[in-house]
Amino acid sequence: MGSEFKDKTVLITGGARGIGFATARMLAADGARVALADIDGAAAVAAARELAPAGDALGLEADISQPEQVRTAVAEAVRRLGPIDIFVNSAAVLDDKLFLESGPADWERMLSICLRGPMLCLREILPAMIDRGWGRVICLASDAGRVGQARLSYYAAAKGGVIALVKSIAQEVGGRGVTLNVVSPGATNTPLRIEREAHMRAQMGEERYARRIKSVLKLYPAGRLGEPDDIAAAIVFLASERAAWITGQVLSVNGGFVMP
Repeated sequence: MGSEFKDKTVLITGGARGIGFATARMLAADGARVALADIDGAAAVAAARELAPAGDALGLEADISQPEQVRTAVAEAVRRLGPIDIFVNSAAVLDDKLFLESGPADWERMLSICLRGPMLCLREILPAMIDRGWGRVICLASDAGRVGQARLSYYAAAKGGVIALVKSIAQEVGGRGVTLNVVSPGATNTPLRIEREAHMRAQMGEERYARRIKSVLKLYPAGRLGEPDDIAAAIVFLASERAAWITGQVLSVNGGFVMP
């Protein structure tokens, strides 16, 4: 086990699986104490148990769209593991609808989790980071939020909001020892995406779906889709001392899909 993050406490939302858990595994292996907050509390506890041999780990149930649940999760993480030094917002939901097939209930669910959720978490976590004069915040966005994407309009809108939020707060707290950055993945083989793809495959049929996959891969110069560890490695870098002079930035980790 490494020691780069020894004595650092990390809170990761959406930490029970996918990119969040991959990040937790890397940070724990480098000595961090890790709290995993997830709407699926049982999955968060199981994921923390899996991390436990690498160090202190805690699983918490929290719906980040609910202010009281955010306050409770943060307080419990601090009580059990110590002040939060690094915050990673990985919680998300994903839909697959044309905008005109969606409605206010769809938009509210997306915005409450993917935009309001990070706002609630940051409002709860940032003051203590500022008081201590050190902190790292990494929020997950999406290249859909940078360039737009059909059938992901309100997801893209929420993630575009995350980018604007992080850039703005980074300007406000830049002189206080706290950095805020965004990691913006391309298509990544997370459980969330795999579930969405399985639904599309059932709808489209095998032959049509196979053609779709070939078309998608042509958009990626690297010749493959991402894996959770690809994204986690970038997050871990931005959480490190090596990234101390990087703030307010958006890092696309996408196999070349978008080159803004």
